[in-house]
Amino acid sequence: MKKIVIFASGSGSNAEKIILHFKNNTHGTVVGILTNNPNAKVIERANKFDIPCEVFNKEELSNGIVLKKIIGLKADLIVLAGFLLKFPSSIIEDYPNKIVNIHPALLPNYGGKGMYGMNVHQAVLDNKEKETGITIHYVNENYDEGAIVFQKSVSIEDCLTAEEIAEKIHFLEYNYFPEVIENLISKL
Repeated sequence: MKKIVIFASGSGSNAEKIILHFKNNTHGTVVGILTNNPNAKVIERANKFDIPCEVFNKEELSNGIVLKKIIGLKADLIVLAGFLLKFPSSIIEDYPNKIVNIHPALLPNYGGKGMYGMNVHQAVLDNKEKETGITIHYVNENYDEGAIVFQKSVSIEDCLTAEEIAEKIHFLEYNYFPEVIENLISKL
């Protein structure tokens, strides 16, 4: 059984969908959640499912302490699910093609520093796009530039607000992210 470690900075809705998907799964299990935000709702979600959760700071991410935590959890796959800090190259080097992120747009469009959550949805709306979607990609040293694993698009021609776009994106994330993760771990 493969071990999944989730990094999240916010509410953890994607983390919860992943936890539920792997709750009685023979391919993988979520063994820990790591967050840089001591007030993140993902902590409550982790506690609800008895998943160990640890809070760390930016310095611990870059100085090797977080890497030691990942090694201690014996992670086979690291999943960034709404994690907002840039991942350090030291961890990326130790886990090549074993760190994936989900982005709420069709990369390479609307990616990069500062492009997350409602910032992305508002930019998509402002540019009058007819469709948007999700991208699941490997993590490298640059924001949102790793090799693409999966994309799924959705029409947003009927959307008048960024919140309506966000709703459609959440639907895609919740339905596809756990399945893509399972597909990835089945190949490890």
